Amino acid sequence: MHELIRDITLCILFAWMLGLLAHFSRQPLILAYLIAGLCIGPFGAGWVKSQESISVISELGLIFMLFMIGLEIDLKKIVRAGKVILFAAGGQLLGGCLLGILFFAGIGLSLGGGHFDALYLCVACALSSTVIIVKVLYEKRELDTLPGRVTLGVLVLQDIFAILFLAVQPSLANLQVSVILLSIGRVAVLVAAALLVSRYVLPRLFHQIARRPELILLGALAWCFLVAETAEQLSLSREMGALIAGVSLSTFPYALDVTAKVTTLRDFFITLFFVALGMTIPVPGLSVISLALMIAAFTVVSRLLTTFTPLYLLKQGLRASLLPAINLAQISEFSLVVIQTGVADHHIAPETANAASFAFVVLAVLSTFVMTRSDEITRWAIGPLKRIGLRDLDDGHAEEGHEGGHGEARRIVILGFFRAASALLAELERQNPLLLEQITVVDFNPNVYQTLLSRGLHVIYGDISNVDTLLHAGIGKSEMIILSVPDALLKGASNEKLVRHVRTLNPNALIVTTADLLSDVGELYEAGASYVTVTRLSDAHELFTVIEAAQAGLLEDKRTELDQRLSERREVLP
Repeated sequence: MHELIRDITLCILFAWMLGLLAHFSRQPLILAYLIAGLCIGPFGAGWVKSQESISVISELGLIFMLFMIGLEIDLKKIVRAGKVILFAAGGQLLGGCLLGILFFAGIGLSLGGGHFDALYLCVACALSSTVIIVKVLYEKRELDTLPGRVTLGVLVLQDIFAILFLAVQPSLANLQVSVILLSIGRVAVLVAAALLVSRYVLPRLFHQIARRPELILLGALAWCFLVAETAEQLSLSREMGALIAGVSLSTFPYALDVTAKVTTLRDFFITLFFVALGMTIPVPGLSVISLALMIAAFTVVSRLLTTFTPLYLLKQGLRASLLPAINLAQISEFSLVVIQTGVADHHIAPETANAASFAFVVLAVLSTFVMTRSDEITRWAIGPLKRIGLRDLDDGHAEEGHEGGHGEARRIVILGFFRAASALLAELERQNPLLLEQITVVDFNPNVYQTLLSRGLHVIYGDISNVDTLLHAGIGKSEMIILSVPDALLKGASNEKLVRHVRTLNPNALIVTTADLLSDVGELYEAGASYVTVTRLSDAHELFTVIEAAQAGLLEDKRTELDQRLSERREVLP
């Protein structure tokens, strides 16, 4: 017992020290934790030698990680997922697994006789890193963009795929239809029971203890370990049970509160998991390094092929098809879970597992850098893709002579289309619909493009940060140009930069733009803006009228008035 406490102390101490180094050098923290484990483990300094300690630390971390992954799986969003996400995820998973089996079996890895190295690697390479992707997209403020939503939707369906694989994984050595059905049946019984209890029993209990934070946390952990142990008794695994426990709580009224309270504990045990994983990685030989590089290269190439292709065939355009493919081009933490379960059941050779871990580290580092520069990479790639014959959305309409996607800009041009532009069009539709015939929208969101075309508006598909787009759109002849997208959401440009470009192309136009900060207003006027809107001023005025209405006892009347106005609007971006 004392040895386990000492080992955990070493794990946390080295994880913290190397985590600080990774933070200041802008490297992924997971990489720091793996190296920490390598340093103190049996293959490093040898300060942690007990295999029992490593196993306990790893299993605890695994249980908490899967519990939190389950908590973050939103079943309602999966049900509401559009065909784009469903087809993209289906194409990526099926295509990735098919290519994986062909590639890994083709290079000589085993696929039967009790050894399933090729199968485990193809499943591991089909899954992408939720931790890395969400962190980078959040920092870039791209979670709510179309490529961001597609990426997150694919991640959720990847997790479902991993759950199904873990359900049949214990029976791989004796894989028969009856065995598969029995495994899936056990999972179905456990899922159904967990969902029923979380729907009808737990809410009442948690409601009674809602004001006792320590009991909320303890109740969530008790539920996690209860379902995990039940899964073990059903010949599944504790990790599988923890995942189901999390999924069952994801639809639970107190899920957000539970997630907030368990997150700190989750981070602690996830750190232990990756440190323990690092302890199991020996100093790699040449064969392990070469296999790791092949795994990493296959993951990137297969992800680009299997994600870009279905999105492109669904007419999402080159940019919106490329960005999710770039975002998803790494190996998941969940992949390491799958690999470790295979090692525990002797389905996969330790050398293959070590190579997969090294490939994970390589891609974790590279993917972080690539994702932060994904917009520049996409702009660079679109030209060559067009030259080899792939058509973008604007090309198709240009050839057909469709008025909506072709021809020079009209008298009023809206550069970039987000919520403010959506609200503006709805207002014009209500108050002055004839003015809509004098407006052109320039944007590269395929959903916006198709919706505006279907409503009969003049829209040009293009990247507004590219000067060539502005030139070819013919904005040099327009009378008014409106820039309503905040700087925080613009890709590859700022409103000041756009104002300067537009003013160069059209010295006489009225340029209306928006400012995020009050200090930006003067700079935008210096750049050539004719008028600068400051959204916070209109927001403040609206809030002031709400306060006045509340003080006069008229808040209900004001709400009724607002509800009426909202019911009359038909916005492109609700």
